[in-house]
Amino acid sequence: MIFQHNESNNKPVLDEYGHLIPREDYRIDTVLCGGEDFAIACMKTNLAYNKNLSRGDIKTHHYIISFDPRDAEDNGLTMDRAHELGLEFCKKHFPGHQALVATHPDGHNKSGNIHVHIVINSLRIERVPRMPYMDKDCDMLPGMKHRCTSAALRYFRAEVMEMCQREGLYQIDLLNGSNNRITEREYWAQKQGQKKLDEQNAELIAKGEEPKQTKFETDKQILRQQIRAALKKSKTLEDFFDYLLEDYGIAVKESRGRFSYLTPERTKPITSRKLGDDFSKEAILAALEQNAAHVIPSVRQKVPVEKSEIEKLIDLEAKRAEGKGEGYIHWGTVFNLKTMAKTLLYLQENGLTDLDALDAALAESHEETKTTRADLKKIEAELNAKKELQRHVLNARDAKELHAEYLKLPKKKQEKFYEENRPALMLYDAAMRYFKENGVKTIPTAKRIQDEIEDLTSAKNAGYTEYRESQKREKELQTVKVNIEKMLRQQEPETELNRKMDELEL
Repeated sequence: MIFQHNESNNKPVLDEYGHLIPREDYRIDTVLCGGEDFAIACMKTNLAYNKNLSRGDIKTHHYIISFDPRDAEDNGLTMDRAHELGLEFCKKHFPGHQALVATHPDGHNKSGNIHVHIVINSLRIERVPRMPYMDKDCDMLPGMKHRCTSAALRYFRAEVMEMCQREGLYQIDLLNGSNNRITEREYWAQKQGQKKLDEQNAELIAKGEEPKQTKFETDKQILRQQIRAALKKSKTLEDFFDYLLEDYGIAVKESRGRFSYLTPERTKPITSRKLGDDFSKEAILAALEQNAAHVIPSVRQKVPVEKSEIEKLIDLEAKRAEGKGEGYIHWGTVFNLKTMAKTLLYLQENGLTDLDALDAALAESHEETKTTRADLKKIEAELNAKKELQRHVLNARDAKELHAEYLKLPKKKQEKFYEENRPALMLYDAAMRYFKENGVKTIPTAKRIQDEIEDLTSAKNAGYTEYRESQKREKELQTVKVNIEKMLRQQEPETELNRKMDELEL
């Protein structure tokens, strides 16, 4: 966490004297360690509970929150803020666990992605309230171990998505898989293959020969490309199977409703799950249906929206009045000429060769932004209501037996029992009032509510992406309109500008 490591073998990097080399930049904190070193605090806990003493025991769990590389520049994410978010996430979602939280400014791929490591002791040292992902009583008790279940992982992913949306950060849908599923093994195979290819090409260049291949691709990546190529020219499932077999020698097998792909050089097929969601039976059939209808698939790219390249024109007279020198005025003149060209090109590319059309497009974009924002607000309200319902269901579930025991007691003993267990019984009473006030006659299971929360989180993610795209479009159009108005008012007569716009239309 604090020393440099070799990215290929994960071994520490040593200096000429055999000493560890510290990282250039990092943040690090501990949680529930009492001011002690994380390792020492964990060893004391393990000895106290007589657990995690064997070599094969799972002593820690390691989670990583990785932020988009563009969050630093576009959304103002700093190392300090990312570290604060990591600490907040750790304390909220891993209560009762000793933890080490470390934040680094970059990852293996040197893309500049700020990321947070959260390492927790597998043993819990405090009793904790039931979290939505906990389905057993042992998950709340001290001295018991953290269980990294599928439900827990989905819950953590949903919470990371919520955190990113709250902070206005870029994100992807972590709950619905990946179109291209790249495993860690494939990632490193590509890295090592590229390194070896670069070394071979360097030798060829040194001999004066031109390399035939500069980009290394794994077998899975080549298979993905071949499947997509066959799918692109297919309209039926039979066409798809035939093109794959005839062009690439790939046989498609189906088992339990799932596709797998057998290449000529393999004896065991590669399942669609290992390639990504785009290669599942459902995705293939959907694409074929669109091909048959001659419809170009409209795929919403879940990638961050880039900033607009069109900027506002500079008021050079105002800048001159502020005391700007001739150097700045010269630069501003060139900048304005380039911006005018970009503005007119934008109008041409978007078919807005008429000022009325520009106003109509801006009004339509504004309404679209308002609509998407309103839809997003509805999803957020429903999501908050589900989370409140989930909280009451968990409270009622935890105190159900205690409340039943309270009802069985004679009235003389009930008051004393209630006082001894007041916190839990008050939460139970509050839950019952909530159910009554909101017409909840059949209390749903915690799992069902969590599934609904995850569905709403995915819907919110899609709505959030659509809202940002709509905002970008409106901002672009506003900038274009301001530039056109300045060009009309300050630089050219209206007739001359309209003539240019007529030329663009032609």
